[in-house]
Amino acid sequence: MDSRTRPRATPAESPPSRIERLCIERGLKMTGQRRLIARVLSDAEDHPDVEDVYRRALALDSKVSIATVYRTVRLLEENGILEKRDFGGGRARYDLADRGHHHHLIDVDSGRVIEFADEEFEALARRLATRLGFDLVGQRLELFGRRPAAEPPRAPARRRPSGTGT
Repeated sequence: MDSRTRPRATPAESPPSRIERLCIERGLKMTGQRRLIARVLSDAEDHPDVEDVYRRALALDSKVSIATVYRTVRLLEENGILEKRDFGGGRARYDLADRGHHHHLIDVDSGRVIEFADEEFEALARRLATRLGFDLVGQRLELFGRRPAAEPPRAPARRRPSGTGT
């Protein structure tokens, strides 16, 4: 049996997920379905919307309801565990709040989200806030882009032999 067909441990048998631990630290009641949703979100390598979370949870437990997913996601957001993101497309997507400061570049053609951090941008943001008379307390950057169409290959640049004049 390979890893794709190996039975998964149920949330009750597994060690607490990252989000479940945060919920417990904040004193939130953890039902079986909340544990499942917390695990789905903790395991996400993308920025899922509520429908994505629901489909993933449903694949693990056919009894989970979309209403429970919506309530749980809202609860996690209200308690500072998840952050809502708007990457276009009319659906809110979610990111773990404790992932550290980073920004997003969204490919408008594929919807792919690329996370990045850039100290040069951070310094620019601080300088802009200072120039406008503010102390920067936070910021978020979401860039939307498209890869350029393939350009024909350029001929290699010709170099002058060294030691020759102009």
